[in-house]
Amino acid sequence: MSDLASLPAERVLFVHAHPDDESITTGGTIAALVGGGAAVTVLTCTRGELGEVIPADLQHLLASGDALAAHRESELAEAMRALRVTDHRYLGDANARWVDLEPRRYRDSGMRWGASGTAEALDSTDERSLSAAPLGAVTADIAAVISDTAATAVVSYDERGGYGHPDHVRAHDAARRAAEVMGVPYFEIVTDARGPVAVDVTPVAAQKRAALAAHRTQLTLDGDTFALSNGVSQPIGVTESFRRVNADVADETVPFHEQTVSVKIGVALLSLVFGALIGTLMTAAHQSSGTVGDLAVPWGLVLALVASTGFVVGLRVLTGSRILPILATVGIMGATAYLASPTVGGSVIVPANFAGVIWTFAPAVVILVVVAWPNLSRIAPVTAEPQPRRG
Repeated sequence: MSDLASLPAERVLFVHAHPDDESITTGGTIAALVGGGAAVTVLTCTRGELGEVIPADLQHLLASGDALAAHRESELAEAMRALRVTDHRYLGDANARWVDLEPRRYRDSGMRWGASGTAEALDSTDERSLSAAPLGAVTADIAAVISDTAATAVVSYDERGGYGHPDHVRAHDAARRAAEVMGVPYFEIVTDARGPVAVDVTPVAAQKRAALAAHRTQLTLDGDTFALSNGVSQPIGVTESFRRVNADVADETVPFHEQTVSVKIGVALLSLVFGALIGTLMTAAHQSSGTVGDLAVPWGLVLALVASTGFVVGLRVLTGSRILPILATVGIMGATAYLASPTVGGSVIVPANFAGVIWTFAPAVVILVVVAWPNLSRIAPVTAEPQPRRG
C-alpha cells in the first residue's frame, strides 16, 4: 500500500496517545479514508488525565484527572463524529485488550518541558500510566486490535513520538512492534516535512477543522489556524505526510480482483497467449515416449499434463480468479484442436491413440475441477490466532 488514501478496501488502524492527537496530525487522512470507503479504527491509548486546559470556564477540570478525562472523552466522541469514524476504542478496554485479560485503563503519563525545549518525563509517574506499563503488555493489546479488525496498515508516531512525550514514544514503540509481529505495514507520521506518502486533505478540510474545534480544552481555532496551550498560532495543515518504516514485513501486491481494468485485460490476454503456447508445445511433445527396461514410459504425455495442469492451477491459486484459468484452457485446447486437424497429406499430430485421447480431453477435466473448487483464501477467518476478546 503506497498511498494511505488510495484503496477503499484498506482497513487502517490509527494509534494515538491522547484525545486531540488524532485530529491534529491525522484528522484529514482519517476523514479521507472513511469517505473513500476504507474501514478506519482509531485507538486512543489514554484519556488525557494530565493534559492542560485552555478555556477559563473549564479550569475547574484541572482539580480532578478523572473529571478532565471524562470531559476529554466527550470531546473525542464529538471529533469522531466530525470525522465520521464509527470504530473508536480506548486501549485496555474489552475490545482493545489481549485475550483472557481483564480490561485495564492506561492513564496519561504527563510531561514537562526540558531546558532544551523538548518534552521530558515527570520525576514521578503513576504506575497505572501508559509509559509505566510493560511494553509487552501494551504491544499485546494493540496486536489484539490489529487482529480483531484485520488491519492492513497501522499508523502512529515516529520513534521520538513526534515531540518526545513519553506516551507518544510508548505508543510508537508498541504500535510498531505490534505491526511487525502481526505482519502489517507500519506508517509513521511525518510532522517536520513532506513525507513519501502525502495525503491532500483539502477536500475534507471542513471535517478536520470541526474535529479540531471539538477539542476545546486543548486548542483554540482562529480561521485556518489553531494554537495549543503555548499560544503559538500554526496553520491547519492541508497535507498530512507519512513514511512506511517496515516495508519488509508485508506484501504490498494488490490482489488481482482489485487491479485496474487495463491490468485485468492485459493479464487475461497473456493467459490466453501462454495457454496457446503451452498447447502448441505440449501437443508436439505428447506422443513422445521412452522405455525403462521393458516398460514403455509416455513421458511426453506426462510432461504435457503436468505443464498444462500446473499453469491452470497456478493461475487460480495466485490470482483467485476463475476467468484466467478458463482463458488459459481455451488457449491450450484451441491450439490442440488446431494441430489435431489433418494436414494436406492426411497426417495428424494428435492421433486417435491413448496419448492423443488423454491429451485432447484432460484439459477440459482439469478446468472443471479448477473452476469448481471454492476460493479458500476468501472464506478463511481474517483474524489471527490467538483471537482477542471482542467487546
